[in-house]
Amino acid sequence: MSSPNVVIVGGGAAGLFAAIAGAETHRQGRFTVLERGSQPLSKVLVSGGGRCNVTHACFEPRALITHYPRGGSALLGPFHRFQPRDAMDWFESHGVPLKTEPDGRVFPVSDRSESVAQSLLSAALKSGVDLRLNVDVKTIQKHTGTPFVVTLGDGETLRADRLVLATGGSPQGHAWAKSLGHTVQAAVPALFSFTVPDDRLRGLSGVSVAQGEIQISGTSFRQEGPLLITHTGLSGPAVIALSSWGARVLNQSGYKGSLVVRWRPGSLEETVERLKSFRTERARQGVGTCPFPDIPRRLWDRLVMFADVPADGRWADLSKTSLTRLAQEISAGVYTLTGKSPFKEEFVTCGGVTLDEVNFKTMESRRQPGLFFAGEILDIDGVTGGFNFQNAWTTGWLTGQNLIF
Repeated sequence: MSSPNVVIVGGGAAGLFAAIAGAETHRQGRFTVLERGSQPLSKVLVSGGGRCNVTHACFEPRALITHYPRGGSALLGPFHRFQPRDAMDWFESHGVPLKTEPDGRVFPVSDRSESVAQSLLSAALKSGVDLRLNVDVKTIQKHTGTPFVVTLGDGETLRADRLVLATGGSPQGHAWAKSLGHTVQAAVPALFSFTVPDDRLRGLSGVSVAQGEIQISGTSFRQEGPLLITHTGLSGPAVIALSSWGARVLNQSGYKGSLVVRWRPGSLEETVERLKSFRTERARQGVGTCPFPDIPRRLWDRLVMFADVPADGRWADLSKTSLTRLAQEISAGVYTLTGKSPFKEEFVTCGGVTLDEVNFKTMESRRQPGLFFAGEILDIDGVTGGFNFQNAWTTGWLTGQNLIF
């Protein structure tokens, strides 16, 4: 009897990890990975500015799932079986020493993404995975009682007893999933900076605050954390997280609308009270003296100017109206959003195969027996910090474990 064939479409993190886990678990199978490009693991190589943010040191599944705007609940069970600690153990046992940074992000000690990619490629080679590059998959077909038939661009056909789709946010991968009976949520960008052409920000590129807040006006979507002014608008962890949680509403608006920005911790009312106290305490000092050590001087001067407060005036001369305007600029400034900007080299989408159509104990389709999904092709996405790779490792590992014949 011939060995069963497993075909994995997609040579990224999830696809290759699924192939390795499958080949190491099911020695009787033949595992073939089809990658359209000339370079496998392309996202691994550019992740984290070329350092590869392998995962995040969050080891409690219920805490871990809170970092996924979509798909967290579905991942709770899988994270009890393969979580960041397991991923870290795997890479370290495959020759990649890791380090955890103060914010919880995990990187190779080498600070080189090539270390991570090479460990995966070496494991694939050792386990007998056949990795084929520059392969154009044209069609995938399945008839009742027969294997999957994968037709390539040169006319070659591959028969697959098990088929894994690990094509990320690719429209073609979504089309194949649909053709095999699945519902697909439309893919939209999920990690990006905001284009905000506002004179209050002009010339302040590089200025940041350690703890601010940003909200999409008219919605409940808001995020706290570091804010960074860029040459095109706003970025930083709070903005990137907000772009993820609000991905669909931002897409529906065409990335246009208004944002409410708070440049320091505390409510508008608290800011008003602090300014009043400071006006009493520092009456003879100029308004260039900032009451808030967490607001950089350049930003403070700009907020004072746009609150129409005389820069050379004294705190004692600050009227109630001027004080209120200044508090508004600090804790409730309204800014116009006109578009989005890429977040470094990383690109994550929200959208993909509808989750209730997949068995998250095995990653097998509930619609098409023998079909499995791994990684970003599913309607799962995490915020930045290694969470998207952890989704790839977990769903890839589960897929590999369950390619049973």
